[in-house]
Amino acid sequence: MSDDRKLCFVIMGFGKKTDYESGRTLDLDATYEAIIRPAVERAGLRCIRADEVIHSGVIDLEMYEMLLRADLVVADISTGNPNAIYELGVRHALCPNSTIVMKEDAGRLYFDLNHVSTFHYRHLGEDIGAREAGRAARDLQILIETALASGKPDSPVYTFLPRLRRPMLTEEEFADLVDEMEAEQLRLAELIHRAEKLAGDSDHLGAAAAFRAANTLKPNDPFIVQQLALATYKAGQPDQISSLIEGIRIIAALNPDQSNDPETRGITGAMYKRLWLATHQPAQLDMAIRHYRRGFEVRGDYYNGENLATCYDMRAELQTNPNEALFDQMSAHKTREDIVANLRPVLEDQASSERSDLKWIHATMANCLFALGDDAAANFHEVQFRSLQPAAWEIATFEDGRSRAVVTGTARKASR
Repeated sequence: MSDDRKLCFVIMGFGKKTDYESGRTLDLDATYEAIIRPAVERAGLRCIRADEVIHSGVIDLEMYEMLLRADLVVADISTGNPNAIYELGVRHALCPNSTIVMKEDAGRLYFDLNHVSTFHYRHLGEDIGAREAGRAARDLQILIETALASGKPDSPVYTFLPRLRRPMLTEEEFADLVDEMEAEQLRLAELIHRAEKLAGDSDHLGAAAAFRAANTLKPNDPFIVQQLALATYKAGQPDQISSLIEGIRIIAALNPDQSNDPETRGITGAMYKRLWLATHQPAQLDMAIRHYRRGFEVRGDYYNGENLATCYDMRAELQTNPNEALFDQMSAHKTREDIVANLRPVLEDQASSERSDLKWIHATMANCLFALGDDAAANFHEVQFRSLQPAAWEIATFEDGRSRAVVTGTARKASR
C-alpha cells in the first residue's frame, strides 16, 4: 500500500559529533529521535533522514531530487556540518518555502545565515533532557504546520529574487526512490540500535559484528568507526593484545593523531592505556597521554581529563629523573583541578538532573577530589554517584579509579 503522506527530508549529521565552536559533543541521533521525528510524524508527514541516504559520498541525483521534491526540509546545522550546510543552500536555491533551519543553543550560525529564522533547542551534555525534548518537539510541530500552511517564502534566494521560479520535475520514479531511501534508513538504524543494545548487555563481540555491518552501509562515518573500535577492543578476541591492535587499526580511518574529536582521542587513548597495562612498554603509555591530553585540551572533556591525570600518575612512578616525576605529578594535579572547576558549574545548572551522564560526573568529581586530598567533598559526590543506582560494572569502574585516587590523595597529604 502506497504512503500518501507528505514527505519531510531531514538534513543533519549522524551519531555523536563535536561542535568545535562551542567545544561540546552533541548526540545528533538524540536530536532526531527525540525532537525532529516525533514533531514531523505528529504533523502528519513521512520522515526521511538525509544523512542515512546511502550513496557514493558525494551529493548525487537522488539527493538533489529529494532536496527539490520534498514537501518540507528540516536542516539541523548545529555542528557546522559542511554537507548539511551545502544541502541547505541547495534547498534554498531549489525551493522558495517549507524549509526549517534549526540548531543547538550553544552553536553558532555559519556563513550568511544570521538573517534566516532559526529554531533553537538545548542539549544537556551529549543528550537532551526529557522536558527539553518534549518542549522542542511540540514547538517544532507547530512550526512545521505553520510553514506548510503559509506557503510564504523562507528561502533567502526567492526572497531577494521574487521573480525566480521553482524548477519542476515529473513524478516518475520519485515514489520508488523515497521507498528505497526509507528502507535503507531503517536498515542502518536497526543495525546501530542492535549494536548499542548488545554493547549495553556486554556482548561486545556481537556489538562489533553489528557495527561492522553498519560500517559497510555507511563507510568511515566517525560515530560508527568509533563504536566499532570500542566494541572490538572490549570483545578481547582472539586475545586482549590482538583485539587492542585491531581496534587501533580500525580507528586509524579517523586519523586520530590529527583529530580534534574528543571521542576519537578518548577511545584511542583508552586502547593505548590498556596496551601499556598489558605490555608495560613506556611508549604505549606516552601515546595514551598524548591522545587523552588532546581530547582534554579540545573542550575540557572530563573522561579524557580523568584518564589523562591517571596516566600522568602512572608515568610519574616510572620516571628515574626526579624533575620528570615532579612534572608528571604536577600535571596530574593541575588536570584534576581543571576538571573540578569545569564540572562545578555543570552541576549547578538546574537542568543537570536530566543529564544521562550525571552519575559519571559525580564519579569523576569524587575521584578527582579524592586525589586532590579533599575527602569530605569527594565523599559527597561518591554518595551522589551511588544514589543514582549504577550498574555493577559502573560501580567496579568507579571503585578501580577510586582506589588509585585515594592513594594519590593520601600521598599528597603526607607530603604537605
